Amino acid sequence: MKMKSSLLALAALGLSLVAVQAQAHKPWLLPSSTVVEGKEPWVTVDAAISEGLFDIDHQPLKLDGIVITAPDGSTAAMENIGNGKLRNTFDVKLAKPGTYRIALVSQGVMGSYKDKAGELKRFRGTEATLAQDVPAGATEVKLTRSHSRLETYVSAGAPDMAVFKPSGSGLELVPVTHPNDLRSGEKATWRFLLDGKPAANQGVSLIPGGVRYRGTLGEIRKTTDANGEVSFELPAAGMYLLSTSWPAVAAPAPGQPPAMPARRASFAATLEILPQ
Repeated sequence: MKMKSSLLALAALGLSLVAVQAQAHKPWLLPSSTVVEGKEPWVTVDAAISEGLFDIDHQPLKLDGIVITAPDGSTAAMENIGNGKLRNTFDVKLAKPGTYRIALVSQGVMGSYKDKAGELKRFRGTEATLAQDVPAGATEVKLTRSHSRLETYVSAGAPDMAVFKPSGSGLELVPVTHPNDLRSGEKATWRFLLDGKPAANQGVSLIPGGVRYRGTLGEIRKTTDANGEVSFELPAAGMYLLSTSWPAVAAPAPGQPPAMPARRASFAATLEILPQ
C-alpha cells in the first residue's frame, strides 16, 4: 500500500507540474548552494510545495523517486533525511568534483470513464495501475498521460555537462549556458528537447523567489526558436524557477470544461543567479 501511495503521489505531482507557472501551489527543490568549494563539500536541499515560490507555507514534497546523479553517472544517496510538517529536507555529499543533478521524474495517467450504470467516474494513477483503475466494460474512456521533470543542479568545484545527457523522454533541458554558471546582467541560453527533438515555439518562464517581499510575481516569459533554444538577459541575483510545459493550454469554449490533451509534459528547475 505504501508503494502504491507513493506512485499515486508521483502521478499527482506530474499533473500539477504541467502548468507549474500558473498553479497556485508550486513544487520545488531548493539547494542551500549551487556551487560548493572545499575538500568535503555538502549541500542541504529543501523540498516543498508552496503558494509563494520557495516559501515554506503549505506542505512538504514527498522524496520518493528522487534520483541524484553524480558527475560520473553513478547515483548519490540522500543523507540525513528530515520529514517536516511544511517541508522535507536531505543532505547530499558531493564526493566527486563536477555537476550533480537532483531530479524527481514521474509519469502518470488520469482520466474518466462511465461505468456499467452510466455513472461518470474519474481516476488518477499510473500505467501500472491503469488496468485496475478502468474496469472491464467501461465506456467513453478518456485518458491523459503526463510526464513531469522537477530538477536542480549543484556543482562541486568547476561545473561540467556530463549529467545533462538527454534521455529522449519528455521535456528536458540541454544547457548551452551551464545552469551553475549564471551571473546577473549576463546572457544565458538554454535548449529544450521534447522526446529528444528540439522543442520549438515552447513558452518558457523564469520566476524569482521572494514574491512575498515584492508583491509582484516578477515573471519573465520567452519562447524557444526552431532549435528549441531560448535566451534570457539574467536579472538580479537570487534563486529562480525555470519552467515550461507542453502542449500550450487552450482556452476552453464558453460553458465547457478545459479540453484534456492525450499527453502532457512539463519541466521545472531551480536555478541560482549569482551577483556580477
